[in-house]
Amino acid sequence: MIPRYSFPQGYSVSRLIKGGWHLAGGHGAIESEQAVKDMARFVEAGITTFDCADIYTGVEALIGSFRRAYPSLARQVQVHTKFVPDLSELKTLDRRYVEAIIDRSLRRLGMECLDLVQFHWWDFALPRYVETALELDRLQRAGKIARLGVTNFDTLHLEELLAAGVPVVAHQLQYSLVDDRPRAAMVACCRDHAIALLCYGTVGGGFLSEHWLGRPEPSAALANRSLTKYKLIIDDFGGWALFQELLTVLAGIARKRGSDIASVATRAVLDLPQVAAAVVGATGAAHLPSHARIDALRLETEDRAAIASVTDRRRGPKGDVYELERDRTGRHGAIMKYNSNA
Repeated sequence: MIPRYSFPQGYSVSRLIKGGWHLAGGHGAIESEQAVKDMARFVEAGITTFDCADIYTGVEALIGSFRRAYPSLARQVQVHTKFVPDLSELKTLDRRYVEAIIDRSLRRLGMECLDLVQFHWWDFALPRYVETALELDRLQRAGKIARLGVTNFDTLHLEELLAAGVPVVAHQLQYSLVDDRPRAAMVACCRDHAIALLCYGTVGGGFLSEHWLGRPEPSAALANRSLTKYKLIIDDFGGWALFQELLTVLAGIARKRGSDIASVATRAVLDLPQVAAAVVGATGAAHLPSHARIDALRLETEDRAAIASVTDRRRGPKGDVYELERDRTGRHGAIMKYNSNA
């Protein structure tokens, strides 16, 4: 019931990917046994691709527990993790550091080869990112990594990796109806190099849902890191009033199509050029029924026109992919955690 995207050489992923950030503790307490059972439910529903990271506290180990508890289901699963060296290590990391982190991911996950490793680099002013990516390529050729991707690279620095011969097949980035920064240059770059986009933030951390329709702009501290992060994006998009116009349009489409706001917002991104999959973050399996219906959801020309009548009036966010977040003194960068790998 969940559609799939096929990479070259026979590798395929579910077009909805189970995100892992929500299981890292920043979105409320996690009950490990229930989280593992939920993973099984996702696989049974056809969402067979899991996303995690070395810096998502405990999540690789949780997936490893799932793999041991459900070996038959685990054989159906593709695990995408990330290599995110700490900001404090960027000046000095070497071959041993890179391999040690990859070996740790292999141990946590209980795998002999990682299906996809997505590389992130906090500060491009520190110029070891090409050298580090080539170390990941060496580990790919050594059989510890099957495929290489990047996450949150801008176009200039992704092209630098490609020019150095790093075999990037996927790019995980933020892409949604309220954040279209990839359209500026990244989509064309990835099209030209056959790089698939794996998109997070398609529902804005939960803001793109019926829960926020018609509600006043939140003024108190928000409940979790996702909401904090995506409220800043909404502010850049055009503010709460314009966002409410978008929710109203999406709600009308959802009623007409027998769906819900989050599914319509995700479907709109899945239909964009070069998009392979959307990463759906959840602490549980409550939304699986709506996920299962997303393949049947079709947006018509009139639906897209209604959405565009709002999104064409956006003010931002501006710049290339992750450009705002790289300013550690700015609103977006100041909320990031830069040293979580240890």
